[in-house]
Amino acid sequence: MNSLNWQNDPEYLQQVADLLILPEIQQLQLITQHRYSNRLEHSLSVSYHSFLIGKKLHLNVRALARGGLLHDLFYYDWDNQALDFRTHAYVHSQIALENAQSLTDLTPMEADIISKHMFGATLAPPKYLESLLVNLVDDYCAVKEAFTPIWAAVKQKLQTVISY
Repeated sequence: MNSLNWQNDPEYLQQVADLLILPEIQQLQLITQHRYSNRLEHSLSVSYHSFLIGKKLHLNVRALARGGLLHDLFYYDWDNQALDFRTHAYVHSQIALENAQSLTDLTPMEADIISKHMFGATLAPPKYLESLLVNLVDDYCAVKEAFTPIWAAVKQKLQTVISY
């Protein structure tokens, strides 16, 4: 997911720079996310993809960038916890919302983005198109993060078999 160069996009950085310098955000680098990534990389990917799509659709890019960055602001590794996926799906968005509210003032849209990013696994529907967008981008990024290394290994194996 590092193919998009968010570090060199001043318009994006203007929206999230104050958050990126916080130790609570940087700490997300230490937590594995989707087996092959870390939570900060995942959150940046969701945030930046949402920002770019939102620009094309003339949506609230500030809310998309900030809500996307904060959507998984929790500090446990759910893969290694006693929680099953359903429990995690229900609780982590509320934990992320509480953590985000302790770091910064959130607009109602940003709060909705964070709390509703698991729509489908949870029942409450998003109030805003931006919330639905982050929900969909989060799913896309999660699948890409989890399967890209697996697909690369399969392709390498296929190339080995074909070359014989």
